[in-house]
Amino acid sequence: MSFQRILAYTVRHLYLYKRSMPRLMEVFYWPVLDLLVWGFVTLYLSRQSGAVPQFVTFFLGALILWDILFRSQQGISVSFLEDIWSRNLLNIFVSPMSAVEYVLSLLFLSIIKLLLTSTVMVTLAWFLYHFNIFTIGFALVPLILNLVVMGWAVGIVTTALILRFGQEAEVLAWGVALLFQPVSAVFYPVAVLPWFLRAVANYVPAAHVFEGMRMVIEGQAFPARELAWATGLNVFYIIFSVLFFYWNFKVVKRKGLLAKVGE
Repeated sequence: MSFQRILAYTVRHLYLYKRSMPRLMEVFYWPVLDLLVWGFVTLYLSRQSGAVPQFVTFFLGALILWDILFRSQQGISVSFLEDIWSRNLLNIFVSPMSAVEYVLSLLFLSIIKLLLTSTVMVTLAWFLYHFNIFTIGFALVPLILNLVVMGWAVGIVTTALILRFGQEAEVLAWGVALLFQPVSAVFYPVAVLPWFLRAVANYVPAAHVFEGMRMVIEGQAFPARELAWATGLNVFYIIFSVLFFYWNFKVVKRKGLLAKVGE
């Protein structure tokens, strides 16, 4: 494994963003738009007298954390699509770069894009709505790490499916993470879900993360149990995703489909 190749490929993608306004908009436009919409909704509900649900105070924190998961997945799958659209995938894999190095470079790129997006969202939330996500305290670190790892696992699986099935599967790059949102308890507790969806949510790391976030904001004890569940599930899912990608990569090479991806 060569760190130089990993870094070089990461920098190659960063040069694309340096010279492309539409790509920069993809990093900042949707997160900022979501923050504005949900922020104004939260302000509206907080100013209403009467039976205002307590969970509206969690909207901005939940939105920022959910965007971390979504962007960590997008950082992998959309970057992979960049290589398909530019018909560069075959060139990459006839070079000395291995599949593992390729995936690691996508992870580094995901981290960079995630840091940029999160910095903008956290700053705007503080300036526009006086919301400081750092009030969550030390628990914020393991919460974010678990969301990032889950996003990576989803992104790697998505990339493997696109690699295997080609352009007809490209829509998965934007849709797969959203499939988890209803059972991730982002804006509501798991308890409000029907029993069969609660059973599914128990095996979604994000559901445990957002339950832990609500516990911290409400002033309860450190959510050690929720974080333990999220960490254990993420370890299993990230291992599964890497093995799934490697297996699909071998199948694509054996069938000679690598040269046809994107056509």
